[in-house]
Amino acid sequence: MTVKEQLGLVLKASRKLNRVSVEKINQVLEDVAAAAIENTAFILEENSKDLNRMDSKDPKYDRLMLTEDRIKGIASDISNVASLPSPLGRVLSETSRPNGLYIKKISVPFGVIGIIYEARPNVTFDVFSLCLKSGNACVLKGGSDANDSNTAIVKVVQEVLRKHGLDENILSLLPVDREATTELLHAHGLVDLIIPRGSQNLINFVRENSTIPVIETGAGICHTYFDEFGDVAKGRAIVNNAKTRRVSVCNALDCLIIHENRLQDLTVLTGLLPESNVVIYADEKAFQALQGKYPVELLESATEESFGTEFLSYKMSVKTVANLDEALDHIATYSSKHSEAIVSENKNVLEIFRKSVDAAAVYCNASTAFTDGAQFGLGAEIGISTQKLHARGPMALEELTSYKWIVNGDGQIRPK
Repeated sequence: MTVKEQLGLVLKASRKLNRVSVEKINQVLEDVAAAAIENTAFILEENSKDLNRMDSKDPKYDRLMLTEDRIKGIASDISNVASLPSPLGRVLSETSRPNGLYIKKISVPFGVIGIIYEARPNVTFDVFSLCLKSGNACVLKGGSDANDSNTAIVKVVQEVLRKHGLDENILSLLPVDREATTELLHAHGLVDLIIPRGSQNLINFVRENSTIPVIETGAGICHTYFDEFGDVAKGRAIVNNAKTRRVSVCNALDCLIIHENRLQDLTVLTGLLPESNVVIYADEKAFQALQGKYPVELLESATEESFGTEFLSYKMSVKTVANLDEALDHIATYSSKHSEAIVSENKNVLEIFRKSVDAAAVYCNASTAFTDGAQFGLGAEIGISTQKLHARGPMALEELTSYKWIVNGDGQIRPK
């Protein structure tokens, strides 16, 4: 079967999906959650094949790895999606016109959503559950690193779909070759939306080569600015949490910016990081402040490449600034517009930071690790959008819908 033929089957399946009741969709999701648990041994066996091909020191290794506990967590997330209100059929606006026409604007599925992602097999389950709940069929284009895992998961899901009498092409996994990616990016009339999830290089490639609308998600170059008026205890905890909670995710801290008047507190702010063997790339002033106080094997001088880098590992940079404006300029220059934070007790400084920083999520005295659909009370997410059209920040069920106008009349015609 060609990729074009495969996409045609997905399109046909998406049209049938419009007729499936919310109750049935929820039951399918619950059964997929149960099937994930029941097939844990099979999924982990296939996942181990992918893991054996990857260096365990690769930052992607943790993202690639599935465990029994992680599968339980995935199943719980799927059940949570099933429990959420349907995003479909919501009346966004309505009006009665003087000519008697009654016009409603209602939420509807996109139709077919293509997801291009790297070594994160959990995304296969996540994307399916969110797309199904929002009435969308989905085409997955995973990387070769996770192909055995993705193939196993799709097999489990499609068995549940068939059990419910639904078209298994509601979920479709494309071949891992580059040609399939090219065809997906140019599948006019077959695919409505592309969402890339992965590195900045992947996102750039999709944006530059797709002729289908793209929503950019994933890449996070995140900063935390410790202001002249920052609380050291808060800053110490926030920096450690944002950097070390999980280094391979997009909301992890990449650069600590510190006001030069608080350099004497830099040792305290970074004091917990050696426990996780975090390597610091410090500019000249920060290096001097840390020299002899931070493990020598973990301290290096920063270069230009140290800034504007999404490390996805136990590494971070430190930039010293003379004032708030310098901090804002640094963020504006190097940010990916994902998540940015400030630690300060000065209300005026906090307000300026909130208004000035151009990012999907702006934090005041809190860790950037909270940029997550579940943490925002959205139940789940398909990714973090770093653009401004249609969706921004955590993309949950509501963001996976478009809308259409329903116009009800009684024989009205428009005058010449």
